[in-house]
Amino acid sequence: MSVGEPRAEKVAVVEEVQEKFSTSNAVVLTEYRGLDVPALAALRRSLREAGGEYKVYKNTLARFAIEELGLDLGDLLTGPTAIAFTGEQPDGSAGDPVALAKALKDFAKANDSLVIKGGLLDQQRLTVEEISNLAEIAPREVLLAQLAGAMAAPMQQFAALLQALPQNMAYALQALITQGDTPGAPTSDEASADEETDAADAADEVAVADEADAEVADEASADEETDAADAADEVAVADEADAEVADEASADEETDAADAADEVAVADEADAEVADEASADEATDTDNKEEE
Repeated sequence: MSVGEPRAEKVAVVEEVQEKFSTSNAVVLTEYRGLDVPALAALRRSLREAGGEYKVYKNTLARFAIEELGLDLGDLLTGPTAIAFTGEQPDGSAGDPVALAKALKDFAKANDSLVIKGGLLDQQRLTVEEISNLAEIAPREVLLAQLAGAMAAPMQQFAALLQALPQNMAYALQALITQGDTPGAPTSDEASADEETDAADAADEVAVADEADAEVADEASADEETDAADAADEVAVADEADAEVADEASADEETDAADAADEVAVADEADAEVADEASADEATDTDNKEEE
């Protein structure tokens, strides 16, 4: 009997680990090396308030249990390991994975000895970073309140719309009945008079519009005549300017011709002087040769 008891205890532990891994929607494995008894008690209390529980098992038994479940967490079962499971909150509701991750993260910030190694969420493995991100999500109660608030406004608007539809229909029907039966409702003769009045008003508006169009046409014609006169004046001015330019150009050409003639005459005189000087030099040279 004494030989069989340890084996029965180990089987019970394995079954307990398997049951908790199977029923918990979130599991976080931690290393608690260096935490004293008061710190562990405080950690268990904070996790219990978050709807979780904190259990310590022998690594060999825990590894055997998860291997039978087909979970790949064996590499995290080294050193002094404790496992946090989502369980039941104090009010009897199910534990919240976000609250569990937040409680562990907050405790680890104040106690360096607690090391988060990894875990599971709905049987899917989580890294340390993913558990940290999970802890930053708003708690389930807050998310549910936000969702309820988001759904309440459209539902209230829809309810008000449904309530308003019969009232609007009643108002519309009452208006039609009142229009048909009330002594003050317009008769066919009054309606005909109104139509004649509308036709007369329309005719007056057309006449006014025709007069306005005629005025616009007269103004446009006057503007065109003015534009034509202005254009003729501009052409006459341009012609006069062109004539002045032509006269100035002719005078300049005559002046240039006279200047050219004067320059030619001067050049001819200079050539004559040079020829005379050359002839005199030749005569002098001839005389000198004869004297010699």
